[in-house]
Amino acid sequence: MKWLEHQRIRYTLSHHPIPHQAWENLMHNGYAAVFREMSAVERAHLRELTTLFLRQKTLSGAQGLEVSTEMVLAVAAQACVPILKLGLDYYNSWVEIVIYPGAFRVARDAADEAGVVSRQEQTLSGESWARGPVILSWDDMASELAGSRPGQNVVMHELAHKLDMLNGDANGMPPLHSDMVRQQWTDVFSSAFEYLQRQLEHHFHPDINSYAATSPAEFFAVVSEYFFTDPHRLHQRFAEVYEQLVLFYRQNPLLRFSSSGAPGSE
Repeated sequence: MKWLEHQRIRYTLSHHPIPHQAWENLMHNGYAAVFREMSAVERAHLRELTTLFLRQKTLSGAQGLEVSTEMVLAVAAQACVPILKLGLDYYNSWVEIVIYPGAFRVARDAADEAGVVSRQEQTLSGESWARGPVILSWDDMASELAGSRPGQNVVMHELAHKLDMLNGDANGMPPLHSDMVRQQWTDVFSSAFEYLQRQLEHHFHPDINSYAATSPAEFFAVVSEYFFTDPHRLHQRFAEVYEQLVLFYRQNPLLRFSSSGAPGSE
């Protein structure tokens, strides 16, 4: 079976290659530093993963959006960054990505502390459904790819939720590797989450995006964004969280950014 899988991968890579110029444009022409700062070996591996990802997933536009090859490639490459050292099996539980032209509105029933249920509307730039699609806003992605939002990446945010959900509900606890200590993860993330909440309660300027204080699941997704797009800030503000993410993602983005500085760091 492993031999057959290996042959299938080789066939996909050789018969469905990503156009060279389109890939080079994404990697070098003013796009996200998360690509530019990778080594040549990492970019080659990312290209292979992206090729396989595109054969396994369906990407489509909503509200009349025409999805170009460049858009599809940008989304897929960003989606593969978190699993660069984990593998595509981590994304096996879903197949579809839906891209909206911009932020989209959703309406849901929500209960308050007293149990009273009311209809609430939200404007979102992304959303992940358990075993369902990933929904994204192209306007937000385009802005992030241009490098204008260090620490923010809607694709990686929503894919972090997908990884989190591999254990069931999104709760900030993705399936840890055998060489990781569950209690250490819990202690580090709980302490950082509570610290961020205290900052907001006392009206201090938060160390990272305040949306991370919404829930443990959002905290994990937000710090994952910083981990890949602004690792210096995350390491400076939450060093222990950063080290846990190094163990989980099996990557160390600080080493990529160390020679060129940290986008958005202070």
